[in-house]
Amino acid sequence: MTDATRRRPSLFARRSWGETSRISAILRRETVGGALLLVGALLALVWSNSPWSEGYQSLRDLTVGPASLHLDLSLATWAADGLLAIFFFVAGLELKREFVAGDLRDPRRAAVPVAAAAGGVAVPALIYTAIAAGAGGGAAKGWAIPTATDIAFALAVLAVVGRFLPSALRTFLLTLAVVDDLLAIVIIAVFYTTDLSVLPLLGALVPLAIFGLLVQRRVRSWWLLLPLAAVTWVLVHESGVHATVAGVLLAFTVPVLRSESAGGPDAGPGLAEHFEHRFRPLSAGIAVPIFAFLSAGVTVGGLAGLVTALTDRVALGIVVGLVLGKPIGILAATWLVSRFTRADLDEGLNWLDVLGLSLLGGIGFTVSLLIGELAFGLGSERDDHVKVAVLAGSLLSALLATVILRARSRFYRRVHEIEQIDQDRDGVPDVFETPTDGTAGR
Repeated sequence: MTDATRRRPSLFARRSWGETSRISAILRRETVGGALLLVGALLALVWSNSPWSEGYQSLRDLTVGPASLHLDLSLATWAADGLLAIFFFVAGLELKREFVAGDLRDPRRAAVPVAAAAGGVAVPALIYTAIAAGAGGGAAKGWAIPTATDIAFALAVLAVVGRFLPSALRTFLLTLAVVDDLLAIVIIAVFYTTDLSVLPLLGALVPLAIFGLLVQRRVRSWWLLLPLAAVTWVLVHESGVHATVAGVLLAFTVPVLRSESAGGPDAGPGLAEHFEHRFRPLSAGIAVPIFAFLSAGVTVGGLAGLVTALTDRVALGIVVGLVLGKPIGILAATWLVSRFTRADLDEGLNWLDVLGLSLLGGIGFTVSLLIGELAFGLGSERDDHVKVAVLAGSLLSALLATVILRARSRFYRRVHEIEQIDQDRDGVPDVFETPTDGTAGR
C-alpha cells in the first residue's frame, strides 16, 4: 500500500478513547431515557384507547399556572413548552461542546454528520410537500414534521438490536442527532413563531445576559441561575417564539472549556459538561417521557380509524418522509461527501452499515410530535393523524433498521471484541492507543 493510499481520508474512523468514553456514557443514559420514553408513549396509547380515555383527555387538558403571567397552560402545553426546554437545554450544551471541543470543531470530521443531517432534513421535507400538496386545511404547515430524529428512541432500538455497534458508528449517530436538533431548533424558531412580540423578546436578553455573565465566571449556584433561566423562559414564551428556544439560548452561554485560572482545557470537564451531567438524567428520565405520555395519546378507533388516519395525505407524507425520505437524504449526503472528498469507508464497514444508521434517523418521535402540535394545534383531528403517522413511521423505520443491523451483527461483535482488548492493562483498550485518521487515542 502506498503512502498516498494510506493518507486517503476515512469515513467513520475510530475516535480517541477520551471522546469514545464520553459518548458511550451519554449513549447509556439516553438508552435508559429511550426505554422510559417508549413506556410513556405506550401508556398514553393504551389509556387513550381504553374505556377510560376521557380521563386521559381530562388530565392532558388540565390547566395550571398563573393567568396574570399568561401561564395558565394545560399540562400538555407545559410538557411541550416547559419540559422540552430542558431537553433543548441539554441538546444545546452538547451541540456547543461538539463545536468547541468535539468532532464538529474539525471541518473535515464535521462535514459528514452536518451534510447527513442537512440531507435528512431536506429530502423528507420535499417528499412530504409533494405528497401533501393540495390536501387543504393548511397541510403545507406540516412540512417539517418528518425531518427530526429522536436519538433516545433510536438508542433504545440500538440497545436491543445493535449493542455491539462499532464506537465510530455510534459517535456518528449521536453527532448527526445533535446537528439535527440544531436544525429543528432553527425551524421551530423561524417557521413556527406566530404573533411575535418584540418587547418581551428584547426583555429576555437581560436575564439571558446576566445568566451568561455568571456562567462565564463559572458560577454554579442554582439559586442564582435557575431564577434567571426561568425569567428568560417566561419572556421568550410571552414573545411568541416557542419557549424551548430559551433552553438553547441559555445553553449557548455556558462555557465548554475550563478557565486558565482553573487549570485550562486539560484540567478536566468544563461547566457545560458539569451541567450536562446534572440535567441529562432530568431530561432523558423525566422531561421527555412525560412529554411522550402527554402527547402520544391518540384514540385510533380500531382498524377503520387507523386506515382513515393513514390515508390522510398529511399522514402519508409523514410516514413516507420518515421511512424513505430520512434514509435517502442521510445516505445520499454521506455518499456525496465520500465522492467529493475521495474518502473511503473505514476498514470493514460498507454502505449497508450506513443504510442501517440512516433508517434509525427515520425514528422521529419527540420533536416530530412537537412540530405536529405547532403546525396543526394540539388535539385537532389532523394533529391526531400526525400522531398516528409519526408512531407508524417511527416503528416501521425501527423495524427496517433492525433487519439491516441484525444482518451485520456478527461483524459488529468482532469489532466490539477488538475494542475491549487491553493487554497492557492501562485502562485504555489497545486499539485506541494506535493513531487513527491522524489522531492518537488519549
